[in-house]
Parts: sequence; structure tokens; C-alpha cells
Amino acid sequence: MKPYRLLTSLLLLSMVSAGAWSKVPAKEAAKLGGELTSMGAQTAGNESGSIPKYTGGLKPDKNANPMLDVFAEEKPLFVITHKNMGQYQANLTKGQMALFEKYPDTYQMPVYKTHRSASFPQNIYDKALKNATNTELVSGGNGMINFDESVPFAIPKSGLEVIWNHVSRFRGGTVERNLALLPVQANGKYNPVKVRAQLTAPQYLIEKFDAKKDDNILFYYTSSIKSPARLTGNVLLVHETIDQVNQPRRAWAYNAGQRRVRRSPQVAYDAPSQASDGLRTSDQIDIYNGAPNKYEWKLIGKKEIFIPYNAYKLADKSVKYSDIIKKGHMDQTFTRYELHRVWQVEATLKDGERHIYAKRSYYIDEDSWQIATADHYDQHGILWRVAEGHALQFTNANALWYVASSYYDLLSGRYLVELNNEERQPFNFGKKMKRKQFTSSALRRKGR
Repeated sequence: MKPYRLLTSLLLLSMVSAGAWSKVPAKEAAKLGGELTSMGAQTAGNESGSIPKYTGGLKPDKNANPMLDVFAEEKPLFVITHKNMGQYQANLTKGQMALFEKYPDTYQMPVYKTHRSASFPQNIYDKALKNATNTELVSGGNGMINFDESVPFAIPKSGLEVIWNHVSRFRGGTVERNLALLPVQANGKYNPVKVRAQLTAPQYLIEKFDAKKDDNILFYYTSSIKSPARLTGNVLLVHETIDQVNQPRRAWAYNAGQRRVRRSPQVAYDAPSQASDGLRTSDQIDIYNGAPNKYEWKLIGKKEIFIPYNAYKLADKSVKYSDIIKKGHMDQTFTRYELHRVWQVEATLKDGERHIYAKRSYYIDEDSWQIATADHYDQHGILWRVAEGHALQFTNANALWYVASSYYDLLSGRYLVELNNEERQPFNFGKKMKRKQFTSSALRRKGR
């Protein structure tokens, strides 16, 4: 029995060191829906009143046009520029201040009244409460057990838990997107790459959730390039796993030129992402995704930061890409920033691991667990790239998600943006999808 006791003790020790005891006591979880919102944010506003009390967010409406600007009559409270940024630096990230320094004559941030618009379905709130007292980190924090769909750690105790909340947050359940990736050169020129993407959590497939087939699956995803002609027909398929260390992400690619489907284990970490012209890594899609095992994650705490929010102007169908895309950065008059409370998390590359980013700093919206902005540093500690996710509450899907995102390279002067103004049906939430749509054989058919 001694070897058995020793093995058991070592197993328990490894679970503790891996952060297995991440769940909170029922007494602490009882704060959800009261002192804390059902998603774990502070319900109360701040002392100055510049951040209001949370009152439920925008009301869901399946028949609503989510792109219709419900705050169209509002004007900026003030505009931050290079000249006056010093008086606002307490509420700015290092990446934002670096953009002012890089483009002192043109970069600006129009700041509007804060609206806590995020809202989610009741079953997501119920799962957040259940997960709070049940979900545990395993495999060194690279996987979870007793987890149900979304928001595993509504009351987080570590940076890794906050990141897991972002990675697993609710994005409408199932959605088909039509979008344009626009890699912009230093001189302002660009060639759009049109993409159709499909994403669904296994709980929303037409078939019932299958414990065997859907085990350890966070979501299924495909991305098909529609144009330009030289890339048309290339398709990517991903089975996103919850524990990507013990069971790495499963990815396949169909190359239209070769007419072959290949496994693509390289679609992870710092491999260049599809059609990004090298301006974004695979784990920068959605600002951050994938296995967290290469980094040490530190929870810095909460801050009040001006972040992109209620980005209706960037979703306006009357606006063209050429109106938004300018030399160096987007036309910032189409952006909207608001003061929100965010969790700050720092990721530092572990000894012996390799990644083009040695350090990363994330600012995560407390109401939605969605990363709002992120700073990326190179191996010499130089701030290299800044990413921003421009959020909008999709009232027809009762979910907050990015309507646009930007990735700025401070060293080269190039940047990448995701937009959808000129696309038909940019977001189709609730589209029925089958498991067989996310197989390698379906990938081949989609490529043809």
C-alpha cells in the first residue's frame, strides 16, 4: 500500500500546484447576482459616477438590427490627443500611449459616456454560477474539469482564470460571419481578403451533445477564403480543445491549388495566422486564443481604462473600407471609447519556451470577460504590437462580441484590421449547423 499512498500523495500535490482548487465556496459564489453581477463584475458604479451601476445591459431582441446605433445622438465628452494625453494617462494603457507617440498629429481617442451594454442569456448566467463552485484547473492550468460551456471562473483568483474566461466566453452559441481582413501597408495601401467563417459550440449543434464525440471540445470552426482569386478556395478547419496540452488543437487545411486536405498542427501559438500578411499570430485571433502553457500568467488587478465599446460607427453599412483605412491607423473618428473597469493580466514567456512575444499585457472587460486591448513585447522588452477589439452588444443574439478588431505594428508602421461594413450578412447568429460540417471530408467539399 505504501507505493499507492505515495502515488496518491504525488497526484494530489500535482493537482494543488497546477491550480486544481480553483472553485470558490458556495458562500462566496452567492455574491453573483447581487454584489457582483451574474457574470462576476462589480454591480456598483465607481465613486465619480463616470462608470454607472450595472442594470442588466441592453435588452435582447431577436428581431432587432444590432448594428442600429442606439446611442447615435451622443457626442464625445472629450477627445484625447497627443497634446492632452498626459492628463488622462492614468486611464490609458502603454499601448494606447505608444500609438499617440507614433502618430502625434493624427491619432486620437474620442471618449463617450459609459454604457454597460453587455447582456447574456439566463442559461449562461446559470452556468457561470454552477461553474464557480465546480470548475477546476488541471494539467498545470492548461485544461479544466467540471466545466459547462462558458465562464468557468466568475470570481477569478489568478490571471490564468481570467484568460480562461475570455477564451470560453459566450459568443452567441453558433454564428456564420462574412468579413474582410485588411493588411494595411505603411503607405496606407491594402488588398482585402474576404472570408466566410463558421463557429459553433458543441452544445448548439443540430444533433444532441455527444459526450464521446464532443468530449474536450470548446468549439468547432471553419474559415473559407472567398477572394482574392489567388487564395480563393483555401479552407481551415479547427476543433478547439479545452485541454490543448494533453489533446492539442486539431486543425486541417484544404489547399485549393493542391486540392489536398492536410493536418495542420502548426496552426497555433506564434505561427502566422491565415491571410494576415504576418501581422498577427495564430494565437492573436480573437485577440487571444489557444493553449496558455507557454506563459506565466499574473493577475495585476482591476483598473479603469478607456476601451473600445459600443462601436456602432465601425459597423455602419454606409461607411466604406476606404473611409476607415488610413495611413498608419484607422480613421479614429469612427471609433468610440468609454471608461470601463477591466482586469489586467500579464503573460511572461516561461524559461525554455519559444514565442515571438516575450511578454503580453491584456485588459479584459469585467462585464463580458472579453479582451478589449492588448500590448505585445518582443524579446528585448520593446513594445511591438498593440491590439484592440471594438465591441458591440448583438441584441439579436444576446451576446457581446467584436464588430471590428485592429492589430498595430509600432515598428513597421503596418497594421491589420477586421471589418465587415461592405459584406452581406456579416453576422448570422443561430444558424443551424451539423457536426458533419466540421469534418475533413466536409472541408474538401467546401474547398471545391
